[in-house]
Amino acid sequence: MIPKANYHTHTKYCDGKNTVAEMTKAAFDKGFTHLGFSGHGYTDFDESYCMSRENIQNYLRDIAAVKAEYAGKMEVYAGVEQDCFSTEPTDIYDYVIGSTHYVYKDGLYHTVDESEEKTNTIVREFFGGDFLKYAAAYFEAEAQVVAKTKPDIIGHFDLISKFNEGNKYFDMDEKTYRFLALEAMEELLRTGVPFEINTGAMYRGLRTEPYPSYGLLKELQKRGGEIVLSSDSHDCNSIGFAFGEVAQACREFGFRYTKIWTPEGMKEIPLD
Repeated sequence: MIPKANYHTHTKYCDGKNTVAEMTKAAFDKGFTHLGFSGHGYTDFDESYCMSRENIQNYLRDIAAVKAEYAGKMEVYAGVEQDCFSTEPTDIYDYVIGSTHYVYKDGLYHTVDESEEKTNTIVREFFGGDFLKYAAAYFEAEAQVVAKTKPDIIGHFDLISKFNEGNKYFDMDEKTYRFLALEAMEELLRTGVPFEINTGAMYRGLRTEPYPSYGLLKELQKRGGEIVLSSDSHDCNSIGFAFGEVAQACREFGFRYTKIWTPEGMKEIPLD
């Protein structure tokens, strides 16, 4: 059974395109039973994409309103996507997704997912054009995402590969890259926090595979990792995108369960 649940959902309060009410209605109309909002937590070094401190209470207010409106019909939760480099408190939220959106180099935070052009500029100017050095900086940060954000879910593990469809800039099967990724994965597996299977870049036409890539997803299964299906939705149409496709892949790789978050804790849902 593919769960009708999505916990990675953005709105106009950060870099999403729709309101809380619009996203909730879209999820309900698609038959979803659980919807978690995950506005980008405030980062003082980059305010371009995240919720402002002033709007956080409005975000929580709007979610409380739809939670009441859909009571008994769909579970709605107020979460946050907390960046590895953010120092904002998260105790006001129902749950936390911990993600890494930056690499830190030469005293600056460099976004890894803003645009292909931006990524190439960062690699050229700060990593001597070497994408593997860039990957090393990313996975070094990613390995600490649980320690730093105390999340319930690990967000888009290999976000660094967003613009690398077809191994355009580096070979994701190359031993150095795999070593860096698997070293970070092993560190995170020790925490017991589940990894999201994120279809956001598939919806945008940037990737044909989710995060983690299928190669890394196979390794996650071998190592006993747990998963949560996610569409990283920034608009109404993307909610639940390609869940059937990635659930089938997960079954083929040996996963038998996905998880959903509830206030009582994570619950297993069979994938068959």
